[in-house]
Amino acid sequence: MNWKSLPPLTSLRAFAAFAEKKNVVQAGVALNVSHAAISQQLRVLEEHMGVALLDRSGKTMSLTAEGEHLARALHLGFGAIGVAVEELVRSGSDRPVHVSLTSSFAASWLMPRLPAFRAVHPEIGLILDPSPELVELRPGGVDIAIRYGEGGWSGVDSQMLLRSPMVIVAAPELLEDKSDWTPADLAELPWLQEVGTTEASMWLAGRGAEIGPGAGRIEVPGNLVLDGLRAGQGVTITVRHFVEQDILNGRIVELYSEPDAAGYHIVTARSPMRAEVKTFVGWLKRQARQV
Repeated sequence: MNWKSLPPLTSLRAFAAFAEKKNVVQAGVALNVSHAAISQQLRVLEEHMGVALLDRSGKTMSLTAEGEHLARALHLGFGAIGVAVEELVRSGSDRPVHVSLTSSFAASWLMPRLPAFRAVHPEIGLILDPSPELVELRPGGVDIAIRYGEGGWSGVDSQMLLRSPMVIVAAPELLEDKSDWTPADLAELPWLQEVGTTEASMWLAGRGAEIGPGAGRIEVPGNLVLDGLRAGQGVTITVRHFVEQDILNGRIVELYSEPDAAGYHIVTARSPMRAEVKTFVGWLKRQARQV
């Protein structure tokens, strides 16, 4: 198909509306434009095609034989487009909102709040995909990723959801009576780390230390890291918000804290969001404001 030879879509829509309504005023109402705009687009279409599509000799405008031929083609074409669009929109609204997030965020922040979402939006299904891996945001796939960092990632839109610094923490029984811990000292203790992540190793490496050969590193799913931490099984790096009450209650000791410019972000593709996705994003923001 020679796309360059096709008339402007605006003029074709105006002609199809006139062919259906048989009146420029009603065609304008159907397209939410003035009747003068319809008349102008009809002239643009005829000039582009070099064919008389309208008979203006009588009191009212009517279609010529050539106009009738084009009207039938447009009726079939726009009809098929309308059906396809309706099917896609309907299938999109029926599809659950697919969320990629870390298991630690899911277990510590989102899951306890989900009953509140289900209470007000039982019609919206959710797929929670706990993984630290980066994902591609695309139509028909993952709708939202919730990721930790400073934001500003290229190719996507990101909105701060929950600002909280990373902290190095451990249970008091693991630290015994020692209160002054350098990164090199901590490297000799066992570390807990979420499977598939490297935050612990990177934090130590950034301070000239590495996990000692006799210390050990335990990699577990993110939802189990805090359980192991509270049981005194190792040091870990985590978001302060997740252990704030533990720190205040003395169950966990905060050893180091990173700058608080970072936090969890809602990451979405740079494309229009489905209504269900917008609803879930809005609910997430309201929940975060209550924290």
